[in-house]
Amino acid sequence: MLLADKWTDYQLIDASDGQKLERWGDYYLVRPDPQAIWSYKTEKNLWSKAHACYHRSKAGGGAWEYRQKLPESWQIKYNSLTFNVKPMGFKHTGIFPEQASNWDFLIDKITSAGRHIKVLNLFAYTGGATVACAYAGASVVHVDASKGMVSWAKENAASSGLADAPIRYIVDDCVKFAQREIRRGNKYDVIIMDPPTYGRGPKGELWRFEDELFPLVSECVSLLSDKPLLFIVNSYTTGISHTVVSNVLSYLIQYKFGGKLVSDELGLPMSSSLLTLPCGYTTRWFSE
Repeated sequence: MLLADKWTDYQLIDASDGQKLERWGDYYLVRPDPQAIWSYKTEKNLWSKAHACYHRSKAGGGAWEYRQKLPESWQIKYNSLTFNVKPMGFKHTGIFPEQASNWDFLIDKITSAGRHIKVLNLFAYTGGATVACAYAGASVVHVDASKGMVSWAKENAASSGLADAPIRYIVDDCVKFAQREIRRGNKYDVIIMDPPTYGRGPKGELWRFEDELFPLVSECVSLLSDKPLLFIVNSYTTGISHTVVSNVLSYLIQYKFGGKLVSDELGLPMSSSLLTLPCGYTTRWFSE
């Protein structure tokens, strides 16, 4: 398991009964997590002190219950990176803290490449990987179908002192953008994608992970430079093993370029116990 264990402003404190207790800077949140199937709370007193708790609805979706005053947004830091946290619909905060393991990996590989690196970040959300890559000195094309998420990514870049970094923000369907980039003849040294299990593009384009991942990666191979550095696929799709994604990258990328593949769960250690909470998985291909 790849652990995101270097946080100071974020802390997974406890998890039990399908929920997790987290500290985001100075604020405590309780959010649903289906992986926490056990029933044992180590820090019982802290659970009751949470500023807000997200409750799922049996009819679908859910809502936040605010128990104490909470700002509309606030900032947390991860080393030299700064992110804006905002409790939003469907339990999210705009940051997936387990992805810090990937941010460290990206920064290390890009800074040690010894050349300028061009990055394509697809399904880029609020730009955690974009900010990490820009911090490492790469130029980045950030693509997401949501205008709001792209605006949030710009905020995160600015908060991290990267407002003037070479980042190009694109609001578009990721598949269609990749296809246009192929026709334009553009090339990238690093491609990152965090595709949803199910979704629709800005014009209603349908995406299903199990149907669309292989065709998309197949097309993205044409976007890789002659000396590609990294190809990373993140997923939170249940029912699809990370080995399946590793097989896709092995067949389409490793056979062509050589290099190495690492595929594993991402995890967050719990400060109240020796337990680790699994949080999706990542598959990394990288050149040797």
